[in-house]
Amino acid sequence: MCVLDAAAKEAAVARFLREYPQIEQAECDHPALVGCADAAWSKAPGCPAGIPVLLRGLLDQAAGPEALRVLGNVLMDSVFHASAAMSTALPFLIRLAAVPDIAMRPGLVDLLVVAAELSQPVDADNERQVLLLGNDCDHPEREWCRAAFAAHASALRALLEDEPPPDGLISADDRECLLKAVELQGDLSGIVQARACEARATISQ
Repeated sequence: MCVLDAAAKEAAVARFLREYPQIEQAECDHPALVGCADAAWSKAPGCPAGIPVLLRGLLDQAAGPEALRVLGNVLMDSVFHASAAMSTALPFLIRLAAVPDIAMRPGLVDLLVVAAELSQPVDADNERQVLLLGNDCDHPEREWCRAAFAAHASALRALLEDEPPPDGLISADDRECLLKAVELQGDLSGIVQARACEARATISQ
């Protein structure tokens, strides 16, 4: 997974559309993507307008691998940070990952695990974590992703129940990571981080 700036993300989506024009032109009424076209993509800073097309591309046998690769790149701002669009994409990624006959399911699960890992709160007292990941108050996308995981907890838990380890699609470690993402919303650590951000803002005034 490489990291792209906003212009490079737009260019990557444009290349995908040129290579697979049928995806943009095709009608899509798949239940997993209901509401995708109407989601507030434009409100996310640096979010390419073509993300809904990439999500539709995941359903196409030929375009699926490239759609997943481009989507994974545009939903990241760096190796350690999800983009502002990740939380908007999560409901659709969760629903798509639950569809048994989608060839891209393993890659979708991997993307969900990355989002879950990067949405975990950062301990403001851990200098190494703060250096690598930044403070939570500077990265609201973490809280947004936790809220998205929590809002779709039932769908995510159903996916985990359908794919038990060790022979299922989801490994024991990935399962634990996804469950933790669901349970983090409302956790005391979030309150601690919020207070740390408030204190930091007060000091800077």
